Amino acid sequence: MTAVPNALRPIRILLVEDNAGDVELIRDTLDQSHVLLDLSVVVDGVHASDFLNRRGAYESAQRPDLILLDLNLPRRSGLEMLQEIKGDPQLRLIPVVVLTSSEAELDIVRSYASGANCYVTKPVNLTALQQVVESVKSFWFTIVRLPVAADT
Repeated sequence: MTAVPNALRPIRILLVEDNAGDVELIRDTLDQSHVLLDLSVVVDGVHASDFLNRRGAYESAQRPDLILLDLNLPRRSGLEMLQEIKGDPQLRLIPVVVLTSSEAELDIVRSYASGANCYVTKPVNLTALQQVVESVKSFWFTIVRLPVAADT
């Protein structure tokens, strides 16, 4: 990772989410940001791994500065993805926000034990979900200083 001022390029976000409705709501909420963002979306853990490791259709993908990760994913769980990300020296500095519908204490504990930077439960109500995404956006894009991913 190299430190590049955020003003030079958009903040790159990888959203790993299989629910199309949640993807659109998150995209719409992030689009209303005053921060320049570049959102990439993948629908399962296998595609997330390929994206992060630049395999197959994602060989030209740029590494994200932040990952929004659902736990309940097809083909490969979000927890497995989190463990892969935090176990890889090339990826582990990327902050991962677990953004999931699970309120299970075991999921929360396992996520933090696997290196999650925060755990946020998605509310069922669409307006409440939009407020949660807005809060995540506000915190991670205006308060926190992110390590900026290298382009290589």
